[in-house]
Amino acid sequence: MTSTSPAPRVPSAHAADPVRLLRAWSPGRGSWFSGPRGSLLTRGVRARPASGDADAVLRCLRGIGGDAVAVGALPFDTAAPAHLVVPEHVERAGPLGAVLVADPVGAPVAGEARPDPAPAAYEAMVAEALARMAAGGLDKVVLSRALDVVADGPVDPVPMLRELARRDPRSYLFAVDLPAERPGAPRTLLGASPELLLARHGADVTANPLAGSAARSADADEDRRRGEALLASAKDRHEHALVVADVAARLGPLVDDLEVPEAPSLVATPTLWHLSTTLRGRATEAGASALHLAQALHPTPAVCGVPRAAAHTAIREIEPFDRGFYTGAVGWTDARGDGEWVMALRCGEVQGERVRLWAGAGIVPASCPADELAETAVKLRTLLDALGLDEA
Repeated sequence: MTSTSPAPRVPSAHAADPVRLLRAWSPGRGSWFSGPRGSLLTRGVRARPASGDADAVLRCLRGIGGDAVAVGALPFDTAAPAHLVVPEHVERAGPLGAVLVADPVGAPVAGEARPDPAPAAYEAMVAEALARMAAGGLDKVVLSRALDVVADGPVDPVPMLRELARRDPRSYLFAVDLPAERPGAPRTLLGASPELLLARHGADVTANPLAGSAARSADADEDRRRGEALLASAKDRHEHALVVADVAARLGPLVDDLEVPEAPSLVATPTLWHLSTTLRGRATEAGASALHLAQALHPTPAVCGVPRAAAHTAIREIEPFDRGFYTGAVGWTDARGDGEWVMALRCGEVQGERVRLWAGAGIVPASCPADELAETAVKLRTLLDALGLDEA
């Protein structure tokens, strides 16, 4: 751990205007995180924990004292290094709310979008996963694809974040500074995730896995029909049940009084319906911080598969790229053990003139390659709309 200044002062919750904080964020200077409980803006780096392990992070925070907070991102591959820092300054505000007055998106990004892999190759990936399931030993695997946007000039992530906030201020919004890969070009992971991995506030612990999706419709009657069809879908309910069972099994020994609803409910983003289950429990000891609990759950079957080891092997062998922080987690934790960690979904990585976007779909035996490709196209729309691009 390195340190250069006194412990950062964290103003009391809801001390500032969340829209002002949103507009104060800029790449290369800190990170932004917001959700239904509030918003958080950081600046600078005071310390870096010795590792991303939750014990090391908690030791670092308690060594600093005061209201120190660690913020950053966990990678999909738990063997890869996390990116976590203790910022010099943290400012908090309330949630953005249901209606946000925000600047409209800037001019559309001009450039070329390149799929990785090509759509037909992604369908072949799904077919390969289905063949492995038929052979036995694999119940579900999440396969992703990427879209690389090469712009005519540097891409500014500021209007992207503001457009994401304007479209869906109630989602989990994030913009996390990552280590730059080239001098003078800040590298930012930003997105609007619908899915809470794990939150702890005092003794209250919450996890909200999502699995099973359907595209929204602009027609109200058709939109309602699609939501009802998703809720009744045997294929999607099976996929969702695999995720909930795994989360409950991993979280159950770590908390008291775990509550697991018997059936999922519907939640909606501007582009998708999701099946959702909210699990609640009570923390059993002060040392089980939000980060400890999040790392115990990650990666859930919502982003990996069932069984975990077999799904991870399939992802490594079938996907043509390293996911990095996509389908990892972003968020914060403090010295008390409180914190929020959300899945790094509906996100992209911006550096210089390049933007990489990702989307994935959960593959189960009843999946159809063309349908899974279409689902990823809908999921890519969140970030493509923020860029002002049509191609998916």
